[in-house]
Amino acid sequence: MLQLTRVSDGRSDFWGNATLDGRLSHRLEGFNVSQVLPLEPPAAWASREEDVVTYLNYFSSVVQLITRERPINYTQSLRCHLGCRLFPNGTARSFYEVALNGTAFLSFHVPTATWERRWPRRDAVAAFAHRELMKYPQTTQALQHFLNTSCVDVLRAQSAGTEKQSSRSHTPLALGLTLGAFALVGMATGIFLCTGGSC
Repeated sequence: MLQLTRVSDGRSDFWGNATLDGRLSHRLEGFNVSQVLPLEPPAAWASREEDVVTYLNYFSSVVQLITRERPINYTQSLRCHLGCRLFPNGTARSFYEVALNGTAFLSFHVPTATWERRWPRRDAVAAFAHRELMKYPQTTQALQHFLNTSCVDVLRAQSAGTEKQSSRSHTPLALGLTLGAFALVGMATGIFLCTGGSC
């Protein structure tokens, strides 16, 4: 899954997608999220879509509020890349990496459910975002479970050819969109509160 967020003049623009075995499964453009592959039944997808749109509206509101309090005269770009890979020998690797303005910012260490700073120097922005992300089970244990278990299970079932169209089969994949998006709130708050000032 890939999510790109660009913030400029208090406005947030979103793009992203999710793939399953190399096939596009979800697309995010602005405040519109769509399910490209029919992975969830319409009622379940409508609920998931509402969760993502609610998050995007919340994120945008936070950014607008913060930029009113502390104007930022340049564009901020946040890139989140998360998911899992299944190798031919049966092992798997899960990951969540965040870049800010093209520079590695944070990554999630899946085995220990901890966020690690990747910023090239000690920085109040990275420290604040790190603290915020470590506060909540949605951005630690729930994210670990999604990346280490749910995501890998979907890939194993897909590669075994046993995946059936059901309301439960791909729910973890769509849930990942929501979890991935939720994790941005802590980062955004840290970035926009601390940029140009002290936390």
